[in-house]
Amino acid sequence: MGMRGHRMEKGDRPRLDRLFLRRFLTLQSVLFPRWMSENTLMLLTLLVVALTGQLVVYQVGILPSQFYGVLSDQDLGGFRRLAVFALMLIFAISVLRSMEQYISKLVYVNCRKVMTEHLHRAYFNNLVYYTLSVEHPYVDNPDQRMTQDVERLCRELGSVASKLLTTPFTLVYYSYQCAVSTGWMGPLSIFGYFVIGSLLNRLLMGPVIPKLIQQEKLEGDFRFKHVEIRVNAEAAAFTRAGSVEHSRTARRLQHLISAQKELMNQELWLYFGTNTFDYLGGILSYMAIAVPIFAGVYKDLSSAELSELISKNAFVSIYLVSCFSQIIDLSSSLCDVAGYTHRIAELDEVMGRILQGQKNEEEEGSDKLERFDGAFVLDDVTITAPGTDDTLVRNLTLHVKKGHNILITGETGSGKSSILRVLAGLWLPKRGNVCVFTPFGPHGVLFLPQKPFLSDGSLREQIIYPLKDVYPNSGQVDDDRILRSLDMSGLTCLLSRTGGLDQKVEWKW
Repeated sequence: MGMRGHRMEKGDRPRLDRLFLRRFLTLQSVLFPRWMSENTLMLLTLLVVALTGQLVVYQVGILPSQFYGVLSDQDLGGFRRLAVFALMLIFAISVLRSMEQYISKLVYVNCRKVMTEHLHRAYFNNLVYYTLSVEHPYVDNPDQRMTQDVERLCRELGSVASKLLTTPFTLVYYSYQCAVSTGWMGPLSIFGYFVIGSLLNRLLMGPVIPKLIQQEKLEGDFRFKHVEIRVNAEAAAFTRAGSVEHSRTARRLQHLISAQKELMNQELWLYFGTNTFDYLGGILSYMAIAVPIFAGVYKDLSSAELSELISKNAFVSIYLVSCFSQIIDLSSSLCDVAGYTHRIAELDEVMGRILQGQKNEEEEGSDKLERFDGAFVLDDVTITAPGTDDTLVRNLTLHVKKGHNILITGETGSGKSSILRVLAGLWLPKRGNVCVFTPFGPHGVLFLPQKPFLSDGSLREQIIYPLKDVYPNSGQVDDDRILRSLDMSGLTCLLSRTGGLDQKVEWKW
């Protein structure tokens, strides 16, 4: 049986392209599925609050020019009224900015909840969590993608949401104000500055994204190594494997540090580009203001009136440049968003293909064999391990009936466990048909894994695992059967060690 699904080729580098755009829009459809969904309504509320804040920002920004006017005229009454008005504006902008930050945090938390639940529904559905790790190993660290990558993606989106929402409106408004004050040369020079800065940052971002994805992969591998040692600490201790595990963990750390340094080297040029354009923007605003002044447009104004006008125009030009600078500064955040988007969307796409493949196989195999009075039927089945063509079992025909015992013997690696994996639906046969006529669980067949697994929960939850409730349900808390089971197995000591049936326990050993 060959490796299923799409395999990422060596030269298949994630980048800012149509694939990124498609994946990004797919994830956004998960986060914002309908106009009346909770996330969409919060985003619209954020837009209203942010735009209101921008209106107040404009009023605050032209306050210095108004103060120039009343101070030049020595108007005490006007100064008092303006001071009170300024205090009211400052209070209003403080409230609006606080609400904007609060709603952005709510958007981040709720987006993380929605995205994680979406991935969990696919991951825990129909053995996808097993098929993903066995047949799609190129999808590295799915746990990291569903936890850390989702958290970071949603945090980045929440932090830049208000900027992305308000930027189009502020650009149009301040471009108009700038054109009124400085003529067409002012906004045109600022637009040119933005275009050049965007193209340069687009070139600088290209090498950063694959480096970021590689670093996240190695972060997951390094963390998994520590988890592996913690879970298998006793086995490592028996074999005195501390020194060899130390060297192997150090090797993974070295690979991670090397990847981080490569990422930092690429980010250096990106930081250089963004910082250069940040400071150039401050000078450009004064150049735009200087054009109408030296052209004699305002030669009839007095020094006080000219100072007031320069102050107002300086705010408009500087704020317009600031809006474009913010867009350029978002390039580093866009690199992070692109990296996390590729990793999360790839996981989502592979899980979707697994579920669709399982659905198609169930439909194709549902009518192949007639109903059989038993549990399983294997008809001329050939089994190979996932990802290889090495045959483990060839041309096996087997009928498993209720009340009949079957003992399968053989040497290690001969395929005994592989037959059980096929019966349980974990593996698909390379050839032949497998039909299951009984449900899995207490109603039908129960498979016991070779390696015991203790999930989180109380002693009661461990005993009835993988059920959520005792079966059959007697309608009341049925402790007698559980206590009898502990007594028959000689494990009544667990009651005192765990503090009872319903105390939460960390099952580390």
